[in-house]
Amino acid sequence: MVNGYKPTTLQEAVEIKSRADAIPYAGGTDLMVKNIPYAVYLFLNDIDELKQITQDDEYIRIGAAVTFTQALADDLIPPLMKEAISRIAAPAIRNAGTFGGNLGNASDKADSVLAGFALDARVRLVSVGGERTIPFDDFCVRRGVTNIGDDELIAEILLPKEKCALPYYYKKIGGRSALAISRVAFAGAFEVHDGVIQAISATVIGEGKFTRYREVEATLIGRKVDEVRANADKYASRFIEKMTFTRGRVSAEYRKTVVTNLFKDYLASLE
Repeated sequence: MVNGYKPTTLQEAVEIKSRADAIPYAGGTDLMVKNIPYAVYLFLNDIDELKQITQDDEYIRIGAAVTFTQALADDLIPPLMKEAISRIAAPAIRNAGTFGGNLGNASDKADSVLAGFALDARVRLVSVGGERTIPFDDFCVRRGVTNIGDDELIAEILLPKEKCALPYYYKKIGGRSALAISRVAFAGAFEVHDGVIQAISATVIGEGKFTRYREVEATLIGRKVDEVRANADKYASRFIEKMTFTRGRVSAEYRKTVVTNLFKDYLASLE
């Protein structure tokens, strides 16, 4: 019985995926602990085109099999993404864990995905029939569920260069200082000119999913920073009322309180 395939090109990989019910496997940091009975894997470790960090006029392009350690050492990776992935687990996990795996695993605790949402990231999906590029918003349905087709593979994560250059805010709250899964984390990027907010993003780990509340963000654009700071409670309430908090390792009330405080702290950081 075949228990795995090991292609050396992306074309070979998508051809296998089109005919075999094989689970994509790069770093395996999540798959190894799941111990799925009778699983058939599609090992992507030897595909060089999935292990590149490049740029074009519009995007920083991160291959799906790029590890977090590799990204931390690369000057193309923006500071917000570096800060988020530097908090992932321990060096051994960062040495193996990949961007494609962190996204495809569809965990609502995925640190690189949080940063990607704040930066308006997109994902390039490939299959034998072609490819498509969609926003993270459309790819992440809910915890454990994505919008990837049965015959598709994640090829690249695309970070818009104009967003990567913006000032940012990032805070992670865990049960300890290191090796911590996020109980709550908050990331945002913003642009301010002459004291007026021109662009702003905000996304959260802590309510069981990743979501950009763009209608709330839109209420801040065009407003003076001083006015937003002075009315931080009001804007935080608008943000929080759109969210649904569930109990996990900590209570829903705890998550709501922490997210409220982080959002107000974020607004206070705007300059």
